[in-house]
Amino acid sequence: MITNSFYFNLASGDEIEQYAKKVKDEYQSGKIGYYHLPDTSKTLIDDIKKYEATISDIKNIVLVGIGGSSLGVKAIKSMLGEKKRKLYFLDNVDTNTFNLVCNNIKFNQTIFIISSKSGTTIETITLLKCILNKFNPSDLSKNFIIITDTDTPLERFAIKNNIKFYNMPKNVGGRFSVLSAIGIVPLGLCGYDINLLLDGAKVCQDRYIHNKNNEIIAKAYHYATHRKADINVLFSYSDRLKDFNDWYVQLWAESLGKKHEYKRIGRTPIGLIGSTDQHSFLQLIMDGVKDKTVTFIKIQNSDNIKIPNISLDELEATDFVNNLNLNELLNAQCDATKMALVQEGLSVDTITIKHLNEYSTGYLIYYYELLTSATGIVLDINTYDQPGVEIGKRILKTIIKARD
Repeated sequence: MITNSFYFNLASGDEIEQYAKKVKDEYQSGKIGYYHLPDTSKTLIDDIKKYEATISDIKNIVLVGIGGSSLGVKAIKSMLGEKKRKLYFLDNVDTNTFNLVCNNIKFNQTIFIISSKSGTTIETITLLKCILNKFNPSDLSKNFIIITDTDTPLERFAIKNNIKFYNMPKNVGGRFSVLSAIGIVPLGLCGYDINLLLDGAKVCQDRYIHNKNNEIIAKAYHYATHRKADINVLFSYSDRLKDFNDWYVQLWAESLGKKHEYKRIGRTPIGLIGSTDQHSFLQLIMDGVKDKTVTFIKIQNSDNIKIPNISLDELEATDFVNNLNLNELLNAQCDATKMALVQEGLSVDTITIKHLNEYSTGYLIYYYELLTSATGIVLDINTYDQPGVEIGKRILKTIIKARD
């Protein structure tokens, strides 16, 4: 289903075993809840299915959330395409996007999912106010769903207004939350197979946590201890993976950019799309400073258009790709770029997805969450807080209040 091939030497031995034990201990402690979502989120499936059966008149789902409350869901939608209902996103306080979404829907055919872990996310609550002002509903119980932690102001708002709500576990951070209610509620209501999504994540959990496969620990160790490379490039060979790249950038950057005593620690994420970025960023990777590791992602089997066996006057030099299909060409470009970087001595690995579906998507999501945790453990940082982000929020509040 998904394979990972490495073009650098993976460390082994006692040190890797010790880090693997730390990951297993973190899993078993129960303090970090995302580890267990492939199991715990299964309890929501029946309720989501029952609720979905009552909304036959609903054509649109609008997910209102920011960061971890939207990026993962957006990634999965892009990877798997549109399903039973249209899924829209309001994930920034941008007037153009708000109008583009809200002017394209009918209120009585839409459910707005208001998603905020803290229940007080300023962008999310502001967008909720704008929605209420635009549509002026007299009853909030039919066209809104709330997703938040237990006992937040947003949960209390839901209870007061008879709005259906789902809770996410308090020990699941926002950027690790896509397999919680944050993700499976909107995806389930739109017709995605959320059971298969969680099954794929469970297989990844079994492989790397329960079955003692230390590849992912060794990969994390390589990233965390590399003497020159502190930039990790995710080079995804499919336009369907562009939003996945964006999710990975948030997950990696917010988790691994930290202060540790007097040191500043970080691993910078960059998301690229092949073959597009072969014509731009690849030049920097090839001939610039060798401060990057590169992971390629390619999809083995995909819907295909065959390149016709046509020879055009003056363009005969391009005929060598005739009779291939577009996906074969794309993957050949991925392989050629990979070989070029290996020859340059960079640390390169390839993730190959046989079929891109809910199962493989769940696996890939969990894989990157686990890789992030393992890298944070090797770096000896708190992977799950975000103090730098919180400072900006406090300054924003001060700036706005100073205008009063």
